[in-house]
Amino acid sequence: MNYVSYDDFKKMDMRLGLIRCVEPIDGADKLLRFEIDFGPQTGITPGSIGGLGETKQAINCNGTCKKETCEDCEGECTCEITCTCNSGTYEIPFGKSEYAGRDVRQIVSGIREYWPDYKELEGKYGLYILNLEPREIRGVTSYGMLMAVDGIDGNPVFLGPQGEVEPGTKVR
Repeated sequence: MNYVSYDDFKKMDMRLGLIRCVEPIDGADKLLRFEIDFGPQTGITPGSIGGLGETKQAINCNGTCKKETCEDCEGECTCEITCTCNSGTYEIPFGKSEYAGRDVRQIVSGIREYWPDYKELEGKYGLYILNLEPREIRGVTSYGMLMAVDGIDGNPVFLGPQGEVEPGTKVR
């Protein structure tokens, strides 16, 4: 068995997320694209499709940077997602007004074959790892990973809360 140090384990950002939307990915029999709500947005969230929805925000964006936060840009923000450091305008890509102010992320998972009626997953909670490097799968970028276990029948079973929780609740 390979052991992971406790310090490495603590680095994982695991949260409960509420599935808002599920849809198939064209040309991919096994893949589903999820829009997962992780609660109120609290600053820069790489990969979030929530943000300010379809509105514009005053910032200075002249390119693409791979910084985690606006502070990393030292006041000269070039982030392509959500920032609020300087002046200027930009539009949030993929923004949806119904997700305004929410940390809603796009996650791709290869579980379509187990849920032919995948729309039944909407409104359910799942456990996700959020601080993995974004990964492009069949032309769609995934900003996290869905966690599941094998059920008795061999089909995946989502890990979720046993009581009431808010979207974005962290595992501790």
